[in-house]
Amino acid sequence: MRSTLILPFLLSAANAQLNTLAVAAGLKYFGSATDNSELTDTAYVALLSDTTDFAQITPGNGQKWDSVEKSQGVFTFTKGDEITALAAKNSQLVRCHTLVWYSQLPSWVSGGTWTNETLQAVMKNHITETMTHYKGKCYAWDVVNEAFDDTSAAAFRNNVFYQAMGEDYIRIAFETARLADPDVKLYYNDYNIEYTGAKAANALTMIKKLVNGGTPIDGVGVQGHYIVGKMPTGSDITKNLEAYTALGLEVAITELDIRMTLPSTAADLAQQSTDYATAVNACLNVANSGCVGITIWDFTDKYSWIPSVFSGQGAACLFDENLVKKPAYDGVVAALTAGKKSGSASPVVVATTVASSQSASSVVPVSSPVVATPVTSSAVVSSTIAIPTASGFTTSYIPAQTSSQAAVEPSVSSEIPSATSAGAPIATSEPVADEDDCE
Repeated sequence: MRSTLILPFLLSAANAQLNTLAVAAGLKYFGSATDNSELTDTAYVALLSDTTDFAQITPGNGQKWDSVEKSQGVFTFTKGDEITALAAKNSQLVRCHTLVWYSQLPSWVSGGTWTNETLQAVMKNHITETMTHYKGKCYAWDVVNEAFDDTSAAAFRNNVFYQAMGEDYIRIAFETARLADPDVKLYYNDYNIEYTGAKAANALTMIKKLVNGGTPIDGVGVQGHYIVGKMPTGSDITKNLEAYTALGLEVAITELDIRMTLPSTAADLAQQSTDYATAVNACLNVANSGCVGITIWDFTDKYSWIPSVFSGQGAACLFDENLVKKPAYDGVVAALTAGKKSGSASPVVVATTVASSQSASSVVPVSSPVVATPVTSSAVVSSTIAIPTASGFTTSYIPAQTSSQAAVEPSVSSEIPSATSAGAPIATSEPVADEDDCE
């Protein structure tokens, strides 16, 4: 027998989609990253261009240094131009990404022999040329990306910029960016800074130093690459975001995806839906609408970066490989809808179907708190999951998998630093690998 928990507020949002609901809940946008190789897929582009879902685009790779300035002083903007042109056609915002990052650098930069003066000149020229080309086309620029390492001390990464200029390269990058474009929002972007621990503390210290010193910075982006069931708490995310808004900055979730071990199960997909809702709630709960938007790191598993980087993992996005909405999509809808109704977000769990010894259909009044029916040890989660969908009716979603696929848990020790005393990094779902390398 099956029992389904129905969420009436989802049914009332029958025709509303992600960006429509996000704006109604007080956000500026809901968006997605994309990449050039995907733009030949007409079905994909049609969904990406639907501004009721996605009113903002981030170029995944086309504006990075190795795409823009592969040879010193020779600039090629073809890839970035293709994506900004699509956004302009659709009247979508663009979060331009990224100017100064330790990864995806051409060898002439990463392997060069530099002094402070010579690399500073190269960095300034790269920022100025790139931003001048895209002036007026970007809502925001990720000026500096991932400046801290993943050690327990979370020190500044010993990258080529740090080696030549010390941490001052960050200030110089922002000052150069402001001179190149006085109007665009300038962001620092990183992962794991929404957790409690050394990396979050060190990033906040750096941002405070920049703000107090008059460095032109407008926002902080938290990436949000998570593992199903291993996220930080929503309150931790909100608290860390509010530490930046208290400095007068805006914040955004910039690269959200939530991966799982393959093959996916109904239980995984249900938890993923809840986890996506947690992330959305965390943004909505930031005081004074300080969290301005949410960007997912592509919307479909068909083009997700996860499987190519994390062996045996994937299914991280809101749509599956066939461009069909997953339960995670409805988790986002639920959170955004609840945020609209209440003015602040409440915990939301999207209902799932489980096999049980009793038949029951529970309908929760809109005014009641939404609580998931717990799955006991005697209940078996079905491979078919029943969910309230954006179309306003409960449907079934069957994750694509084969019987020959074996689920293998990722090594906790290799990905999750152990928590120690107060102030030490807590358990983190973030990998050490480059977080937003989509290639």
